[in-house]
Amino acid sequence: MIWLGGLIVLLTFAAIIKRYETRMVLFTSGLIMALISGKPLVAIDAFATAMVNPGLVTVICTVMGFAYVMKLTKCDAHLVHLLAGGLTKCRPILIPGTIVITFAINIALPSAAGCAAAVGAIMIPALIGAGVHPALAGSAVLAGTWGSTLSPGATHNPFIAKLANTDVMTVIAVLTPADLAALAVVVVVLTATAYLRKEHNVTMLSDVENKQETESFKVNLIKAIVPVVPLVLLVLGSKQVHVIPEVTVPQAMIFGTILGFVVTLVNAQEITKQFFAGMGDAFGSVVGIIIAAAVFNKGMELIGLTGALIDAMKHSESIAKLAATFGPFIVAVLSGSGDAATLAFNGAITPHAQQFGFGIIQMGQQAQVVGALGRSMSPVAGAAIVCAGLAGVNPVELTKRNGPAMLLAAIVTMVVLM
Repeated sequence: MIWLGGLIVLLTFAAIIKRYETRMVLFTSGLIMALISGKPLVAIDAFATAMVNPGLVTVICTVMGFAYVMKLTKCDAHLVHLLAGGLTKCRPILIPGTIVITFAINIALPSAAGCAAAVGAIMIPALIGAGVHPALAGSAVLAGTWGSTLSPGATHNPFIAKLANTDVMTVIAVLTPADLAALAVVVVVLTATAYLRKEHNVTMLSDVENKQETESFKVNLIKAIVPVVPLVLLVLGSKQVHVIPEVTVPQAMIFGTILGFVVTLVNAQEITKQFFAGMGDAFGSVVGIIIAAAVFNKGMELIGLTGALIDAMKHSESIAKLAATFGPFIVAVLSGSGDAATLAFNGAITPHAQQFGFGIIQMGQQAQVVGALGRSMSPVAGAAIVCAGLAGVNPVELTKRNGPAMLLAAIVTMVVLM
């Protein structure tokens, strides 16, 4: 049964890499393993339990609702233009600055593809106009689309917090040093790549129309601040800072939504519709993957595969470390999504991290970060396709430039975290 389970898992990730519907693949695989074990109803119970998980559903849905409102009110556009305007005035830091700004915006707006579209629409034409090679301009934006690993609303942070029986901000605090170290690696390596390939100054103002459009945008500072207000509230109310009373993620997001209405005076009915539309989409897409992954993990457990993997890792700390690093990373590169592999790993293996000599937070965050890094160099990721389209290049060109940086960053996080 264990060998059969291993074959099913391999076929599962092969199907995900082939870009079959992730939720369908995970649910079907989990149910098949449960059927083989003779306990299919246990897998269905796991499905039902994951549907009403209060630590995940409320966080993820309210964050997505807030993001939809920020797009409706155009507060996200004001934030991007504010940061981009200052960056384009200082040419030597164009490339590293683009990566850092995209990373920072992705914390406030945790969708990788959404962040790539918002930032890329402004920064990619600006970089090309300033003389940066189009492929490198797209790569710089894509290289920052894993900042969501530090977002309270990212799928994995509340998931890991629940596993570790702690709060989301504590989980983020543990990850921050490793994330910043990895960000520094990405910035240095991609900037060096630009200079080595002589792609930092190859054209002269090739996109005047887009440049003029960017310059004509009038930034409203108050609107630009709104998207980061919930994040600031969560940090100030965290156990580590505790300047204000503790604020939950739903509280922060709803306050940010109300603030967006007060600042922009957009029709309250439209804001309400967009907030709940975002919540619905979050449940169907993001929480849906978590639910399907819960069935998959339960199937692995029932067929005996989880126990076998745990026993194997108990005998070698290095195996557990390498599995947490390169498993989600490779699947993310090939499939364009780090979520499926990361959720499967964190659901099945991370709860037993202490048996391998690691903390639950450390192992869970390692799997999350490397999944995000792998996605940020994948030619089939949604964010990569968006950036490549805006730059007018093949997505594979972005992979060629981001690959070394992301691989080194994954190794750095393994050293720092584990």
